[in-house]
Amino acid sequence: MTGTDTPRSAADMMSGLMGNVSNLVRNEVDLARAETAESLSRVGGILAWMAVALVLGIVGLNLLAVSLVSALVWAGLDPQWATLAVGLGLLVLAAVVLLSARSALHQIGFMPTRTARNVQRDAAAIRNSLHEQ
Repeated sequence: MTGTDTPRSAADMMSGLMGNVSNLVRNEVDLARAETAESLSRVGGILAWMAVALVLGIVGLNLLAVSLVSALVWAGLDPQWATLAVGLGLLVLAAVVLLSARSALHQIGFMPTRTARNVQRDAAAIRNSLHEQ
């Protein structure tokens, strides 16, 4: 320590520490916002493609369903039973597609993982600095 240096009081050190912690928390909140916005952007793109697939699928399934019902009627099945069989088959197919899409959404994840890692690292650094004083 030189002659011009003055020792810092405990209040000054705590004030400085609280200012640093405040800045750190603010930065972590900003990072969490950025990560959440990135995830929502990706989800929006996936949902748009799912909507396009839904429209195309509805048109295609309508045509295939009519053709399948006609084929079953031509094969000798009553029209009511043919329609019921095709309808049930399409409902099962819809359930499989829905579960697959839900799984894709879960894989994206909405938790800001980088922020969580940074907060843990920062908390450890704060604990270490408090133990050193």
